[in-house]
Amino acid sequence: MILFIRQILFNIVFYGLMSVLCFPLIPVMLLPRPLFIKILTFCFRTLYWTEKYILGLDYEVRGRENIPSSGAYLIAAKHYSAYETLKLHILFGDPAIVMKKELKMLPIWGWLAIKSDMIFVDRASRETGMKSIVAGAKHAVEQGRPIIIFPQGTRVSINDTVDDKPYKGGIIRMYDAAEVPIVPLAMNTGAFWARNAFFKYPGKVVFEFLPPIPAGRKGPEVMAELKDKLEHASTQLVQEALQARGGA
Repeated sequence: MILFIRQILFNIVFYGLMSVLCFPLIPVMLLPRPLFIKILTFCFRTLYWTEKYILGLDYEVRGRENIPSSGAYLIAAKHYSAYETLKLHILFGDPAIVMKKELKMLPIWGWLAIKSDMIFVDRASRETGMKSIVAGAKHAVEQGRPIIIFPQGTRVSINDTVDDKPYKGGIIRMYDAAEVPIVPLAMNTGAFWARNAFFKYPGKVVFEFLPPIPAGRKGPEVMAELKDKLEHASTQLVQEALQARGGA
């Protein structure tokens, strides 16, 4: 009963606060981009506080030593829910996130993404999509920003396999064009905050950065290694989370 009350209260506060924060961010978009990014990150931290202190959902980061100390790099991450997207600025500062072009049309959130200089993928055709990915990657490398891509191209559930939601070729096109290492990012967010789920659960999310895949290798080898490492580590983290939830 207590958990149910916390879940209801969290949803009221979280989504209410998110709505309230949107409107002050509109004039903030007129500020220089570096200052805008700092304010946007503060808003994400504010939302995190509601998760931590109302719902009881916190997170930890493992494998920070696997993140390059300077320059651009690719982060290939699992994508279970909105939870991880709300942490990307907290984790990376000023990431260039790959997202579908249609999101630019969303009121306020689309404007924020444009101001944040995200990488928008035009999916009118496969070739058009690949060109937009490559151009965005090269631009982000010039800026020295980390590039975030969800290789499966969509949100997945903790029960989806790579046959259900296969890895897309965009990650390899970016890898070849950007000439930077890929850092796989495993996580277990889906065990606490599933896609489209109204109820979320307390616990501890784990973000685990795996050893990087160096630049300059052949695409098929990179894809095979990425899938193997990312799926194995994510499955382990999800099982760890479900066991912890079951014992709570």
